[in-house]
Amino acid sequence: MTAEGIAAQGTPCHGRGMKLFTAALFLLAAAIKLAPVVGVLGAGRLRALYGVDASDPTLAILLRHRALLFGVVGGLLAAAAFRPELRVAALVVGLGSALGFIAVVRLEGGASGALARVVTADWVVTAALLVAAGIELASLRGS
Repeated sequence: MTAEGIAAQGTPCHGRGMKLFTAALFLLAAAIKLAPVVGVLGAGRLRALYGVDASDPTLAILLRHRALLFGVVGGLLAAAAFRPELRVAALVVGLGSALGFIAVVRLEGGASGALARVVTADWVVTAALLVAAGIELASLRGS
Protein backbone atom coordinates (compact mmCIF):
# COMPACT_ATOMS: atom_id res chain seq x y z
CA MET A 1 0.00 0.00 0.00
CA THR A 2 1.23 3.50 -0.80
CA ALA A 3 1.76 6.29 1.72
CA GLU A 4 -1.28 8.05 0.25
CA GLY A 5 -3.38 4.93 0.83
CA ILE A 6 -2.27 4.71 4.45
CA ALA A 7 -2.94 8.41 5.00
CA ALA A 8 -6.42 8.06 3.49
CA GLN A 9 -7.30 5.47 6.11
CA GLY A 10 -6.79 8.03 8.88
CA THR A 11 -5.06 7.54 12.19
CA PRO A 12 -4.73 4.08 13.71
CA CYS A 13 -7.45 5.02 16.20
CA HIS A 14 -9.95 5.07 13.35
CA GLY A 15 -9.20 1.59 12.07
CA ARG A 16 -11.39 -1.45 12.54
CA GLY A 17 -8.71 -3.10 14.66
CA MET A 18 -8.74 -0.25 17.20
CA LYS A 19 -12.55 -0.30 17.30
CA LEU A 20 -12.44 -4.01 18.07
CA PHE A 21 -9.70 -3.48 20.65
CA THR A 22 -11.77 -0.78 22.36
CA ALA A 23 -14.81 -3.07 22.41
CA ALA A 24 -12.63 -5.83 23.88
CA LEU A 25 -11.47 -3.49 26.66
CA PHE A 26 -15.09 -2.71 27.54
CA LEU A 27 -15.91 -6.43 27.51
CA LEU A 28 -12.94 -7.20 29.79
CA ALA A 29 -14.11 -4.55 32.27
CA ALA A 30 -17.67 -5.89 31.98
CA ALA A 31 -16.59 -9.48 32.65
CA ILE A 32 -14.73 -8.43 35.79
CA LYS A 33 -17.64 -6.34 37.05
CA LEU A 34 -20.17 -9.08 36.24
CA ALA A 35 -18.26 -11.83 38.06
CA PRO A 36 -19.61 -10.93 41.54
CA VAL A 37 -23.23 -11.05 40.35
CA VAL A 38 -23.39 -14.66 41.57
CA GLY A 39 -23.35 -13.17 45.08
CA VAL A 40 -27.05 -12.43 44.59
CA LEU A 41 -27.62 -16.18 45.06
CA GLY A 42 -26.83 -16.08 48.78
CA ALA A 43 -24.44 -16.20 51.70
CA GLY A 44 -22.42 -19.17 50.41
CA ARG A 45 -21.55 -17.37 47.20
CA LEU A 46 -20.74 -14.20 49.12
CA ARG A 47 -18.36 -16.15 51.38
CA ALA A 48 -16.58 -17.53 48.33
CA LEU A 49 -16.36 -14.09 46.73
CA TYR A 50 -15.27 -11.98 49.68
CA GLY A 51 -14.16 -14.39 52.38
CA VAL A 52 -16.66 -13.00 54.87
CA ASP A 53 -19.38 -14.67 56.88
CA ALA A 54 -22.60 -13.21 55.52
CA SER A 55 -24.89 -15.11 57.87
CA ASP A 56 -26.09 -11.83 59.41
CA PRO A 57 -29.20 -10.95 57.36
CA THR A 58 -28.36 -7.23 57.21
CA LEU A 59 -24.87 -7.91 55.89
CA ALA A 60 -26.23 -10.47 53.44
CA ILE A 61 -28.75 -7.96 52.11
CA LEU A 62 -26.09 -5.28 51.66
CA LEU A 63 -23.66 -7.65 49.92
CA ARG A 64 -26.35 -9.15 47.71
CA HIS A 65 -27.43 -5.64 46.72
CA ARG A 66 -23.79 -4.85 45.95
CA ALA A 67 -23.73 -7.90 43.68
CA LEU A 68 -26.89 -6.71 41.95
CA LEU A 69 -25.40 -3.26 41.36
CA PHE A 70 -22.34 -4.89 39.81
CA GLY A 71 -24.74 -6.47 37.35
CA VAL A 72 -25.93 -2.99 36.40
CA VAL A 73 -22.37 -1.66 36.03
CA GLY A 74 -21.21 -4.74 34.11
CA GLY A 75 -24.27 -4.65 31.89
CA LEU A 76 -23.64 -1.02 30.97
CA LEU A 77 -19.98 -1.76 30.22
CA ALA A 78 -20.97 -4.73 28.03
CA ALA A 79 -23.56 -2.66 26.18
CA ALA A 80 -20.98 0.08 25.60
CA ALA A 81 -18.76 -2.44 23.83
CA PHE A 82 -21.39 -2.62 21.09
CA ARG A 83 -23.03 0.80 21.41
CA PRO A 84 -20.42 3.59 21.22
CA GLU A 85 -22.99 6.19 22.24
CA LEU A 86 -23.03 4.59 25.72
CA ARG A 87 -19.28 4.74 26.21
CA VAL A 88 -19.01 8.05 28.03
CA ALA A 89 -21.64 6.98 30.57
CA ALA A 90 -20.03 3.55 30.88
CA LEU A 91 -16.60 5.09 31.45
CA VAL A 92 -17.92 7.38 34.17
CA VAL A 93 -19.83 4.59 35.93
CA GLY A 94 -17.13 1.95 35.50
CA LEU A 95 -14.27 4.17 36.61
CA GLY A 96 -16.38 5.57 39.46
CA SER A 97 -17.14 2.06 40.67
CA ALA A 98 -13.57 0.76 40.44
CA LEU A 99 -11.77 3.84 41.75
CA GLY A 100 -14.43 4.36 44.42
CA PHE A 101 -13.83 0.90 45.85
CA ILE A 102 -10.05 1.35 45.71
CA ALA A 103 -10.43 4.67 47.58
CA VAL A 104 -12.67 3.12 50.26
CA VAL A 105 -10.17 0.32 50.81
CA ARG A 106 -7.36 2.85 51.16
CA LEU A 107 -9.38 4.96 53.59
CA GLU A 108 -10.06 1.87 55.71
CA GLY A 109 -6.38 0.95 55.80
CA GLY A 110 -6.17 -1.74 53.15
CA ALA A 111 -7.57 -5.17 52.45
CA SER A 112 -6.31 -8.70 52.60
CA GLY A 113 -7.33 -12.05 51.18
CA ALA A 114 -10.38 -12.02 48.94
CA LEU A 115 -10.81 -8.25 49.15
CA ALA A 116 -7.23 -7.70 48.02
CA ARG A 117 -8.12 -9.70 44.89
CA VAL A 118 -11.10 -7.39 44.34
CA VAL A 119 -8.78 -4.38 44.57
CA THR A 120 -6.47 -5.97 41.99
CA ALA A 121 -9.45 -6.65 39.72
CA ASP A 122 -10.55 -3.03 40.05
CA TRP A 123 -7.07 -1.86 39.05
CA VAL A 124 -7.39 -4.03 35.92
CA VAL A 125 -10.81 -2.49 35.21
CA THR A 126 -9.36 0.98 35.73
CA ALA A 127 -6.46 0.33 33.35
CA ALA A 128 -8.72 -1.17 30.67
CA LEU A 129 -11.16 1.73 30.86
CA LEU A 130 -8.43 4.39 30.85
CA VAL A 131 -6.91 2.84 27.72
CA ALA A 132 -10.38 2.70 26.13
CA ALA A 133 -10.98 6.34 27.08
CA GLY A 134 -7.68 7.34 25.51
CA ILE A 135 -8.54 5.55 22.28
CA GLU A 136 -12.00 7.13 22.23
CA LEU A 137 -10.54 10.59 22.84
CA ALA A 138 -7.92 10.11 20.14
CA SER A 139 -10.56 9.01 17.65
CA LEU A 140 -12.70 12.06 18.47
CA ARG A 141 -9.73 14.36 17.92
CA GLY A 142 -8.89 12.62 14.66
CA SER A 143 -12.37 12.95 13.18
